[in-house]
Amino acid sequence: MKGVIFNAAAEAVIALGGEDLWDELLDAAGLDGAYTSLGSYDDGELIALVVAAADKLGMSVEETTKFIGERVFPGLAGRHENLVASHDDTVSLLCALNDVIHPEVLKLYPDASVPDFTTLARDGKRLKLLYRSQRNMPALAAGLIRGAANLFAEDVAIEITTTDDGVILDLLFTAAAPTGPVAVS
Repeated sequence: MKGVIFNAAAEAVIALGGEDLWDELLDAAGLDGAYTSLGSYDDGELIALVVAAADKLGMSVEETTKFIGERVFPGLAGRHENLVASHDDTVSLLCALNDVIHPEVLKLYPDASVPDFTTLARDGKRLKLLYRSQRNMPALAAGLIRGAANLFAEDVAIEITTTDDGVILDLLFTAAAPTGPVAVS
């Protein structure tokens, strides 16, 4: 896994609970935490961090993986703003993964192993994707999708189904509920 993922995870954890929390997770996972964005690291290191975070947060590993993915997305989007800025919504962004975004990622990180997202169905704000990855981390993909939806002020319902061909992500996007005070006239 590329170091840029670990860097974004560190930023997300530090924003959530400070550098002490990041250091606690590294210690619990038995890691030193020295990640360069272009470096490649064993997937097991991310899994160890997720397990440590799950224990600390009192959540399941799957929910923690989604939680981390959601919070990592803004950092990744900020690093590759040009790839995200041309999209008006999450569906557009997701439909561009294989043909636009991942080829650009591979230009920057030629040895990266990017997942494949095949669009099975698209109907307005409903999208069904077939996710295939040598990492097989659909919970991370779901978290990243949730993070993208947040960026576009959308909520997303995600149903994950495992098949012989891969993992199907059935997504339904809606406008996010307002978070601030609502004006009453």
